[in-house]
Amino acid sequence: MDLPNKVVVVTGASAGLGAQFSKDLVAEGCHVFGLARRVERLDALESELGDAFTGISCDITSEEQVTAAFTRIVESVGRIDVLVNNAGLGKFGPADEVSTEEWDLQMNVNLKGVFLATRATLPTMKRQNAEAGFGGHIINIASVAALLGNPNISTYNVTKFGLKGYSEALFKEVRQDGIKVSCFYPGSIQTEFFDEAGIPISANPMTPEQISSSLIHVLKTPDNYLISEIVMRPLRPKG
Repeated sequence: MDLPNKVVVVTGASAGLGAQFSKDLVAEGCHVFGLARRVERLDALESELGDAFTGISCDITSEEQVTAAFTRIVESVGRIDVLVNNAGLGKFGPADEVSTEEWDLQMNVNLKGVFLATRATLPTMKRQNAEAGFGGHIINIASVAALLGNPNISTYNVTKFGLKGYSEALFKEVRQDGIKVSCFYPGSIQTEFFDEAGIPISANPMTPEQISSSLIHVLKTPDNYLISEIVMRPLRPKG
């Protein structure tokens, strides 16, 4: 895909990976619509990135808000070329100490949010394929926690295993509609994620810039060339 002038939607755009994705996509000539709840951070990104970035206040777990956000985007610019399902969080701890609220929060953000955003995007991408022969690209940001279970992250494991399965099924379902689906499985990244999860980060994590470089590479591949999965890890996580 040639990125200049493409329309990209990034969820969880207010910080961390989402903010870095937004910056790098704008640098590549895209118009980015960033969805997040923290409006003040979206406003700061708009000030930094200019007219090429539009922040939209949106709780990704709310069907009503997601529908309104995607309707606004399509009515504004008429298309969606890329969806980056980036919003996600973790609440770690022993399985018998996970509260129902923590379970529901992770399920809603990490799975329901991806489902709602993807469902809102697919009709537009299918229309684009019918009109031009290529629909677009959906990127799901999972985790190495989608590939193996570990103690004290069981609920997070469930959500990311689920996202892996959803990505595999969706890839097979929409490939004939000219829609690419790629799932990323990153290890530890220097973001606010670990503060939210309540555990220390490894001594030598990857950076958002490094993960974003892989995103740009995958998006720039030719239309009939799909990288469906990619695993990223720090080479020396302990330094």
